[in-house]
Amino acid sequence: MGDKLQVFVAMCLYMATVIGIGLYYAKRANESSENYFIGGRSLGPWVTAMSAEASDMSGWLLMGLPGVAYWCGLSDAIWTAIGLALGTYINWLFVAKRLRRYSSLAGDSITVPDFLSNRFKEDKKVLMTISALFILIFFTVYAASCFVTVGKLFNNLFGIKYQYMMIAGALFVIFYTIIGGFLAESASDFMQSIVMIFALVTILTVGVVSAGGVSAVIDNIKEIPGFFDFFGIASPDLVDGAQQLDSTGKPLFGEAANYSWLSIISTLSWGLGYFGIPQVLIRFMAIRKTEELTKSRRIATIWCLISLLAAVSIGLIGRTLYPAELLTKSESESIFILMSTNLLPSLIAGIVMAGILAATISSSDSYLLIAASAFSKNIYQGVLKKDATDKQVMVVSRVVLLLISLFGILIALDENSIIFNVVSFAWAGFGATFGPIILLSLFWKRTTRAGAIAGMLTGGSMVFLWKLVLKPIGGVFAIYELLPAFIFSSLAIIIVSFLSKEPSKEILEEFQKAKAAQD
Repeated sequence: MGDKLQVFVAMCLYMATVIGIGLYYAKRANESSENYFIGGRSLGPWVTAMSAEASDMSGWLLMGLPGVAYWCGLSDAIWTAIGLALGTYINWLFVAKRLRRYSSLAGDSITVPDFLSNRFKEDKKVLMTISALFILIFFTVYAASCFVTVGKLFNNLFGIKYQYMMIAGALFVIFYTIIGGFLAESASDFMQSIVMIFALVTILTVGVVSAGGVSAVIDNIKEIPGFFDFFGIASPDLVDGAQQLDSTGKPLFGEAANYSWLSIISTLSWGLGYFGIPQVLIRFMAIRKTEELTKSRRIATIWCLISLLAAVSIGLIGRTLYPAELLTKSESESIFILMSTNLLPSLIAGIVMAGILAATISSSDSYLLIAASAFSKNIYQGVLKKDATDKQVMVVSRVVLLLISLFGILIALDENSIIFNVVSFAWAGFGATFGPIILLSLFWKRTTRAGAIAGMLTGGSMVFLWKLVLKPIGGVFAIYELLPAFIFSSLAIIIVSFLSKEPSKEILEEFQKAKAAQD
């Protein structure tokens, strides 16, 4: 009981710190909707980079990705990590500066729907409405994945019923996001990114030592067919979803399955998601100076590489240390928690556990805030009540935030939810809906409003169609839904743009101005 109390105290101290940050920024956040939603474009390079990565990675980095590596070995996890690392770097390299300049020129846009609507100078806010609705849909799913993470964390640590802990965690995130807005979220995300990487590196180091060194880990996992292969994948021997054990208590695996080039392309395509992830794009728009994005890119890339490599390695080491502890795919996502509580002193374990809480809070507050702003700023003020005051927009945003949270809680009630699967669907949704149009609107002057609408509708709907209808067929259709949806969305934008009237002179001039703008 004393050990659990120390873990609980450490985590409570962390949560108190996060609330303190929210209260500190509360007054400034409530001065205007621009401050509340984008922080007045005042972020520095370190906060921009670290908060973007922390809000992007979420609890799946500490639970979902290690769980994939623990369950079926290296290939699925490492190819996903490689795709994410490449996507991170390319997004910061090509998109960040252009979006920062262009969003400022295009009506000083403070949300992604704002930017798209202003970029194409639309009078009827169709593009803005579609953007906001897709953000509401996919961020509700994303928020649910964070609530699942919190529920699993506290259920594993303290044995309290999953649903109770999930709801308690959700209420904490809601309270924190409502009081502090974007500045509080970004400042705490910076702190949380440090806690996350500390947690990952600590568990990686302690795990390697406990397992007898790197060579001992590799020798052990090589005994499992396909577990340490780039082009093969382990196949746990399952009965009713649970891995079977032999007479000595050793987990059973079937023959290694082939990890095809189609599977590699599928997992690498995770990197495409970055071009459409609102919580990252909003950081590009919020930095105080465009030239500081170069420094941010280096910081973000290094953080991402270290974190992803550590997360995958933890899953492999966990299978060496605790081969028969976690016997279902859902349970495997608790390997980080299991290693933390078993290998570290209780107080340190509590700080490391706060890393999961940090990852979850840093993401869910971003999701809730962006989704709330999408409705209040873009649908309520942009379409329904164009003369709405700043105060009315703020009130509506908080009401919407509560409603989104409620739907997220309902989705997260199933304690057997697999975090990685929930995140992958929402990630595909954003990547396919917003990625192609963000890229083409920034770099192709011939893109039209009609093309943008067609691309977003095609990308968003194709994610649902591929995931729910085509993917269950198997074969070539088993590919990650982000890739085909991204391709179809891009084609729709290009084809419809060529078929529709060329953009106006005003739009083309603004495009050239954004392209030519110097730091």
